[in-house]
Amino acid sequence: MAHGAAQTLQQAFLALVVLGVIAGAAFAAWWMRPTPTYSAEDLTVGSPFDVTFRAENRNPWFGMARLRIGCVVESVRASGFPTTSVDATDVRFPAGGDQSLAPGQSATFKCPFRSLIGHPINDDPAVAQRAEIYLRAEYDVELLRAWRLVDYSAHFVLDTHFLPPRWAAKP
Repeated sequence: MAHGAAQTLQQAFLALVVLGVIAGAAFAAWWMRPTPTYSAEDLTVGSPFDVTFRAENRNPWFGMARLRIGCVVESVRASGFPTTSVDATDVRFPAGGDQSLAPGQSATFKCPFRSLIGHPINDDPAVAQRAEIYLRAEYDVELLRAWRLVDYSAHFVLDTHFLPPRWAAKP
């Protein structure tokens, strides 16, 4: 009887070890997943609603395949403008890129905010005093094409301390 209990305890311990290894491998895979890093290019003239953004894959091991980027306007001033999403335009991948970013590569894109916001921003984009946006990416991990991920960027706010205003990461 004691032998049967010891064998059952040994099997339970082995099952826990196997589950721990699987959980550890899943955690490591999630931790090592590629996530895009975003930045807004500096603007010397014009509207911050026409700025070019950059998405970079800083992961040294895995690429991002079938990358789709969306731009989300969280708020504009205190206008009550609803949160609205639109697909990025003018997306430019590296030469030979087929909507993919290999490790260390970056792509540029624009967010067509003007078409979303309309009056009065379309008439005078310099009058925007407060706005908040974020970016949304959908992509496959390069080696595991069936693993579709969605990533949301940190929020960007319109920094009006500069002329013209520019997008800065929200503190």
